[in-house]
Amino acid sequence: MDTTTLASLALLLEEQGLLAGTTNLTADAGATPVTGADCDSRVARAGHVFVCKGAAFKPAYLTSALEAGAVAYLCDEAHAAELAEVAPGTPALVASNLRRAMALVSAEAYGHPDRDVRVVGITGTKGKSTVSYMLRAVLDGDEPGSGTGVIGSIDTYDGIENFESHNTTPESPDLWRHVANAREAGLPYLDMEVSSQGLKYDRVLGLTLDVACFLNIGRDHISPVEHPSFEDYFESKLRIFDQARSAVVNLDGDQADVALARAEAALGDGRVLRFSAEGRDGADVWASDVRSELGRVSFVAHTPSWEGPVALAMPGLFNVDNALATIAICELLGVGAERIVPALARATVPGRMELLGEPGSRVVALVDYAHNKLSYQRFFPSVKKEFPGYRIIALFGAPGGKAYERRTELPQEAAKWSDYLIYTEEDPAHDPVEEICAQMADATPEGVPYEVICDREEAVRRSVELAYEGEGPAIVCLLAKGDETRQHVGDEFVPCRPDGEIFLEAVAARAES
Repeated sequence: MDTTTLASLALLLEEQGLLAGTTNLTADAGATPVTGADCDSRVARAGHVFVCKGAAFKPAYLTSALEAGAVAYLCDEAHAAELAEVAPGTPALVASNLRRAMALVSAEAYGHPDRDVRVVGITGTKGKSTVSYMLRAVLDGDEPGSGTGVIGSIDTYDGIENFESHNTTPESPDLWRHVANAREAGLPYLDMEVSSQGLKYDRVLGLTLDVACFLNIGRDHISPVEHPSFEDYFESKLRIFDQARSAVVNLDGDQADVALARAEAALGDGRVLRFSAEGRDGADVWASDVRSELGRVSFVAHTPSWEGPVALAMPGLFNVDNALATIAICELLGVGAERIVPALARATVPGRMELLGEPGSRVVALVDYAHNKLSYQRFFPSVKKEFPGYRIIALFGAPGGKAYERRTELPQEAAKWSDYLIYTEEDPAHDPVEEICAQMADATPEGVPYEVICDREEAVRRSVELAYEGEGPAIVCLLAKGDETRQHVGDEFVPCRPDGEIFLEAVAARAES
């Protein structure tokens, strides 16, 4: 691998039309080797370039990164003069488009580790985490050369680092660090959730995907701080095909014809696999004999290379879609049924369609990250069908500062299926929880019983009371937070207890009383 230097990074940006200028880039400084890039001073390393970015950026971050051994910094034109005073004598690259520049610089500085690690990118409004974990279960086999890293909304593991995720798709310097870690750890695969924001704002620019998986599209993340329109949201998702070697497309979703046409235009028909849980014409991977009862899902899979029975460890008929996506990805990766079938029979996702209590018990719970209209349209009909005769008690909230449409859509959608609704806290950020819950209460259809309990732990305990007070069996649906241990309040992420832990504690306390 050729040595990357400050001079070669400057030349790269110049060739891409992104270099607005340099500071202190003498011939000697230009020969300085560069081994990585960072945008968080807490992880800055010696030999790296530090990226000065973000509305909340403080010059002190640059000072901290230089103390850690950073050899240069990358910044935009607006901050160049100020930072030159903060770090006199330090080489700097000034970019006309900082987002694109830091993505390309990071890839080059880390030596393009995606050339040595097979990366799978998964996008869609719903199902990204589940497909990621199903695929991880398959690729984390016991055979030599197996193993995968994962980057997504739940956690991040790259063979060296392992932590609860903050963003679905990290900023480009962090992303490339994780890919480089996977290479260093000897992981042959890395599967990642690719968000619309990650695509729109060039976080994955330059990353080659062995397989790009497009699951579905629904109206979500449309707000002044995310996507101004559905068209912008959808177009951002479609960009995933532009950096892939092959693709998997769900034929059952809305706008599937548009997604398929975009994939085929980018890749050619021969490198696109189509899947369908509904057995649509043209599907390369499909399901038949789908069955489900009390959380046990099975079907027969049909693929170009094999067919046979598949059983899933997770409830939810919609998980047939996710399993087929996983199978189609594996088909492109050359992974066979002997690894896929046993892995899907044990694959689970923390906080995703997690069944608490024995199937058939009077009171059970489902913990899930369902948090938008499309996920509710998949979640509730499946619960109704798989748990016949059970009363449905749904507990959920809506986030602050974004996706405002959820405050109206979620109560209206949940009310179609639920016997009782509880509105509570869900990452309120800078919006008052009381205000969010009041808006959801106002959107509740007339005649549907509900309560507002702003304290989430208290709300979970109340859901258990309601489950036991009513007649017949009940299923409590604990939605949106999944297995998370933090609430986004203000500018902080405040520790909280997982919903499932509180539910089980409340059920145990009732049994002892």
